[in-house]
Amino acid sequence: MSHIPRKRFGQHFLHDPAVIARIVAVIQPRDSDAIVEIGPGQGAITLPLLQTAGRLQVIELDRDLIDPLRERCREAGELTLHNADALHVDFCRLAGDVPPLRIVGNLPYNISTPLLFHLLSQAPCISDMHFMLQKEVVDRLAAAPGSRQYGRLSVMVQYRCKVTRLFTIGPGAFQPPPRVESAFVRLEPYRELPVAVQDEAVLENLVRQAFAQRRKTLRNALRGILEEEAIRRLGIDPSVRAEMLGLREFAALANHVASRRTGNLSE
Repeated sequence: MSHIPRKRFGQHFLHDPAVIARIVAVIQPRDSDAIVEIGPGQGAITLPLLQTAGRLQVIELDRDLIDPLRERCREAGELTLHNADALHVDFCRLAGDVPPLRIVGNLPYNISTPLLFHLLSQAPCISDMHFMLQKEVVDRLAAAPGSRQYGRLSVMVQYRCKVTRLFTIGPGAFQPPPRVESAFVRLEPYRELPVAVQDEAVLENLVRQAFAQRRKTLRNALRGILEEEAIRRLGIDPSVRAEMLGLREFAALANHVASRRTGNLSE
């Protein structure tokens, strides 16, 4: 295939055979799987996935890649191409009545975070996700409380998914080489969430505000949402920063706010 990578689509095409083989081995596609690939590009992963699973749906925004990809995979299996922006795709509709989707992709760096949040909103329709992302993003996904990388993305993804960092991928595996290292990660949506949250919208808003200005203490970051004494009564020090709290603490804060709004406080 002859195609000039387009900066506006964030295109960096994977071409290293060893990396491709390692990715497919980690995904372990089976012929019973309902797999969706986001951003297949020139088909480096598409072809081996299709040859193993027998059928595959792909979402590609660049119209110029559609016909070459269809031709390359013509004899490999049943390929369904969607010329669409993954940020606006209804993945639950793609799943239909089949088993939950397995989603894979080399995600463009410029849309990776909003796309992850879009996918999290449809987590019940997804079995697992395997993504190539900027290493810095994977570090944030897997970060623990107290670390520099820990933030809103860490909390909200870890609330929804088990995060497994798999391996790093150097710039030379792509054409053109990106200026940063990449990493491969597995996200497995929980069927039973690790903490009980009364209102997920409240949790999302609280976490967003808590990390909006990282250097602020909780008493200042959450001003207008929670009073200092209410934070203290929950067993949380209001003088610490948001990066020191784990999922349980964020859930406790969010549930207090939600209960207060519905008038169900036990205090």
